[in-house]
Amino acid sequence: MPAEEDFARERYLSTLAEPYRVKVVEKLRLPTRGERERALAAAHFSPVFLDSADIFIDLVSDSGTAAMSDEQWSALMRADEAYIRPRSFFRLEAAVREILGFAQLIPTHQGRAAEQIMMEVLVRPGDVVLGNTHSDTTRAHIKHRGGIPLDLVNEALFEPKSEHPFLGNFDLDKLRAALERHRGKVSLLICTIVNNIAASAPVSLANMRAASALAAEHGVRVVFDACRFAENAHLIQTREPGQSDKSVRAIALEMFALGSACWMSAKKDALVNTGGFIAVRDEALAQRCQELAVLYEGFFTYGGLAGRDLEAMAVGLYEGTEDEYLSHRTRLVAHLGERLSAAGMAVVKPVGGSGVYVDPRSVYPQLGPAEFPSIAFFADLYREGGIRIAGIPAYLQNVDRASGEAVERRIELVRFAVPRRAYGKAHLDYVGDIAERVARDGAKNRGYRMVAGAGQAGFFAKYAPVGQ
Repeated sequence: MPAEEDFARERYLSTLAEPYRVKVVEKLRLPTRGERERALAAAHFSPVFLDSADIFIDLVSDSGTAAMSDEQWSALMRADEAYIRPRSFFRLEAAVREILGFAQLIPTHQGRAAEQIMMEVLVRPGDVVLGNTHSDTTRAHIKHRGGIPLDLVNEALFEPKSEHPFLGNFDLDKLRAALERHRGKVSLLICTIVNNIAASAPVSLANMRAASALAAEHGVRVVFDACRFAENAHLIQTREPGQSDKSVRAIALEMFALGSACWMSAKKDALVNTGGFIAVRDEALAQRCQELAVLYEGFFTYGGLAGRDLEAMAVGLYEGTEDEYLSHRTRLVAHLGERLSAAGMAVVKPVGGSGVYVDPRSVYPQLGPAEFPSIAFFADLYREGGIRIAGIPAYLQNVDRASGEAVERRIELVRFAVPRRAYGKAHLDYVGDIAERVARDGAKNRGYRMVAGAGQAGFFAKYAPVGQ
């Protein structure tokens, strides 16, 4: 019997069989080639203007795209929709305390709303805010407050073939230099887990401890951008020496013990379609956040959400930190990475948590930055197979290890973001097949030119093929 059990387990793992079964389905349709061509032109060759109805496989984001479970849908029916202090708030608060370890909870309608409140409370004009790599909305909120966001980027990020297991780590030499250079001006150290700009790569527990200790020496508060914390904890469990015998939840508590607060877009690792929160340790900081939540979001025990959203988040936090679920998810994403790598694409390895990141120059070596290779990649994938991905260049304020000064660095990767519990192995094999066709013909692409302004974070830019 033990041998038979081992065989069954091996087949379960090797086939990537989902640890769930389908109960409700959503119909998908692959538009014809002609329809795809027309939709692409109407969308100005931008993933932002392409309608969901025209897409077969949507890998543009992992945010708010998860499939909720039967337990989450059931939880909606027990929601308390009271305006003040509903029972649903306390169920979410209990989940946050158990899984993240923070005593005070302020719900918000999504992660960037939580960022807005946190930055307004903690960042003053002229403050320097350090991070392993700031996400686009975090960077924008810091600048909106008059702060200066600086990136302590792991240099391996600029070497796509490095295969660093913790590419999301702080560069500790840069952290030391920045703390010294900006002594007295640094208000926050933000640890983003997983580090989405750094190819969705994890931050090691050892690196977090070292960074937290350096921040403490300078009296700098440590906070977490926690939207993908469960994926980070799972990758610590599987990659970091001495952590394999711990559960994801135990590792999560160790991570968050290093900081005084966090914010979270629950639309990622809490497996919901809307919602977020701020979680802090001390009541004084919580009260300051609550006051702004009332101004911007609604009463601080519902934060712009319905009680049923709070219930779904509470269940999702437990489900999103289950070892079996996370093992399947990360193996599924890694499988897509293997397919894209086999197609000849330069995949950032080892593949991280939320998706697969590819250097578009490996498909379009003839295109420089001015010809927007990431747009060429998106357009070709959609044209060939109805697949939507995203790739917008990031401009990092990369701290110099010696001086602590910032030097702008450009990084351009395309992301195949995999929604949680929404697509199976066959969907991702389809993506791999289409990617092979795109890679084979990539040298024929002449690139794209921008025909309308970029706007906030490049989201509203419009493009046209070079020569048209």
